[in-house]
Amino acid sequence: MVYGPMDISIIIVNYNVEHFLEQALLSVRKALQRVEGEVWVVDNNSVDGSVRMVREKFPEVHLIDNQHNPGFSVANNQAIVKSKGRYVLLLNPDTVVEEDTFEKVVRFMDEHPDAGGLGVRMIDGTGKFLPESKRGLPTPQVAFYKMFGLSKLFPKSKVFGRYHLGYLSEHETHEVDVLAGAFMLMRKETLDKVGLLDETFFMYGEDIDLSYRITLGGYKNYYYPDTTIIHYKGESTKKTSVNYVFVFYKAMVIFAKKHFSASFARSFGLFINLAIWFRASIALVQRFVMKAWQPALDGALLFGLSYGLKLYWERNHKFVLGGEYPDTYLYVNTLVYIACWLGGIYFSGGYRRNAGLRHIAFGMFSGTIAIAVWYAFIPDHLRFSRALIILGMLTGSLLLMGYRLLAYFVKHKSLNYGEKLAYNTLIVGKGDEAQRVKNLLQESHVPHTLIGFVYPGTEKAKEDGYIGTLDKLQEIITIFKVSELIFCAKDLSSSEIIRWMGKLDQNEVNYKIVPEETLYIIGSNSKNTNGEFYTIDLKLALASTTAQREKRLFDMASAIGALVLFPFLIWICRNKAGYFRNALQVLFGKKTWVSYAGQPEDAEGMPTLAPGVLHPAGAADLSSLSISPAVINFRYARDFSANRDFQLVLSNLQHIGN
Repeated sequence: MVYGPMDISIIIVNYNVEHFLEQALLSVRKALQRVEGEVWVVDNNSVDGSVRMVREKFPEVHLIDNQHNPGFSVANNQAIVKSKGRYVLLLNPDTVVEEDTFEKVVRFMDEHPDAGGLGVRMIDGTGKFLPESKRGLPTPQVAFYKMFGLSKLFPKSKVFGRYHLGYLSEHETHEVDVLAGAFMLMRKETLDKVGLLDETFFMYGEDIDLSYRITLGGYKNYYYPDTTIIHYKGESTKKTSVNYVFVFYKAMVIFAKKHFSASFARSFGLFINLAIWFRASIALVQRFVMKAWQPALDGALLFGLSYGLKLYWERNHKFVLGGEYPDTYLYVNTLVYIACWLGGIYFSGGYRRNAGLRHIAFGMFSGTIAIAVWYAFIPDHLRFSRALIILGMLTGSLLLMGYRLLAYFVKHKSLNYGEKLAYNTLIVGKGDEAQRVKNLLQESHVPHTLIGFVYPGTEKAKEDGYIGTLDKLQEIITIFKVSELIFCAKDLSSSEIIRWMGKLDQNEVNYKIVPEETLYIIGSNSKNTNGEFYTIDLKLALASTTAQREKRLFDMASAIGALVLFPFLIWICRNKAGYFRNALQVLFGKKTWVSYAGQPEDAEGMPTLAPGVLHPAGAADLSSLSISPAVINFRYARDFSANRDFQLVLSNLQHIGN
């Protein structure tokens, strides 16, 4: 059924989520085949190519290209005032709608003239229901229960669970107080009466405010579960961050001042501010504990090891035999050693997620170089055996690497510590599209074991190259222990994908979708994390601020080490004057140990680097290589790590004076 002209105007505000936006627009394009509508994309000064993508692939979309980020409310209002639909839908860019979503919601609104706004059932990237699909008004009492965790402890309670209305069934239509901003359908005449989004709210709270004003205007808000959308929850502000706590709860203060009496608003504001500091403190403690537990454990183990080495040395070394080191050694020297080792591990990336054992070894070595520099400048009464430093580095490295490897083996039954666990991947698709997805998966270099293909129907036989058919999907996942399921959107509708995501036992399965004619595989494994995608358009590791900082710190530490070890290493280096000159230039940032190969045009599009002593192929003659400098540079920037630089310098010591 096709409704009258311009039934619906879909408005999407985008900020640096190009791949998710493209997938959302593809699903919207299909859903608009059943109703008459228009699409508006308001880009808030993205730098990831979103605007170019919309212009090239979606010429039918009305695009507003903001040159700054005015916030969510302002951006939506820019499009609302220009929209022509009877209904206005505010839709997040990290969503996927079903083919009949717009048809169903328009019909419902037409049949319920008392409806001013409507929200739908939402699931996250794992197929789990999102409780924010239906919400109650955050009165002081409701806000108190939420901020102090009572709503989470008792989600089904009519007293404590009012924030997400957990006592109402997710599968039944209900009147609700608040619509979710990810999918917020409103009658245009309602907006004309109650007003647009309040631009005082920058990011959070505007949906609550507008929902409340809709009810004040005499309309009703409905939760409508007869259509389901995927919402990847890819917010730029994480809900565990201190920034989110301040921004979200400050929005609650704005809401209270606007809609409650002055005296009540002041009391509510005081309560909210106390809650802000309470929640912010908890968030800070949580983040500190998450970041500090590993270094704290390492430090404790290294201190215990150092104490044991001290006792051994006192009892067995002929120069100390019968005597003891003063307390100064244990509480000054040892603490300095441990600080240098932990600092070395940190700056070498040893505390990053999926860090390898080599990062620990390199960090301990770097820390030992720092200790050697410190040792050269301290007074004689603080100088003890250098052998203890070397023993500490060697045994400490083995200890830290050993317990990590043991814990990893106990948890994963694997010794591949630091490597991203390979998914057991199953592709649901047919023919050329399934093969294209297989090739894309291979080219993305994501660790995986391809289990095989499932035919997106029930009539295909196993001998045709498929493990089975779609109706046997749950059984196949169980038998082959599938951990990643990839749907080909060309061969399955959004409705089918969403239905299967909700139907399967999804506890151990990660879902991803490949939009037709795209070069990426997209999905999200948690409702509280940004979505992820695999793509052959790989990000460059060297482009990150963290990598740039690590490279500079490595240059400085290794340059200091090269200068300290000058009397020894000079005999290895061919150009002795150049060795000293290069070490000084690297130390002061005039050069870097490793930079790009070839001419400047070979490094176009790469992160900026200082001139290099070496290139990614070491000191090899580029003309003798079969691979082009541009490819060498791309791979270096893509796979950069300080450890790679260290290995490159170490294997080319004789050339670092060139």
